[in-house]
Amino acid sequence: MRVVCTMMLLLLALLSGCSSGDKKAAELLETARFEEKQNNFEHAKQLYDEILKKHSASPAAAEAKARAEALGRQKP
Repeated sequence: MRVVCTMMLLLLALLSGCSSGDKKAAELLETARFEEKQNNFEHAKQLYDEILKKHSASPAAAEAKARAEALGRQKP
């Protein structure tokens, strides 16, 4: 019983950590979108790259990858 409780607590801790990472990735994605709207493409690309580096498993990663690639193809 003790082992089961310990495992449940560890699983809960892992799951709560994942959701906060997804939240951070979503916040970075929102900021990157804003930076693009402000024509600050360099900073937007940095933010997209940060999402890909630190939050590659998050739902935001797919859009970040597409936008980073699109910005990489743009001429300054």
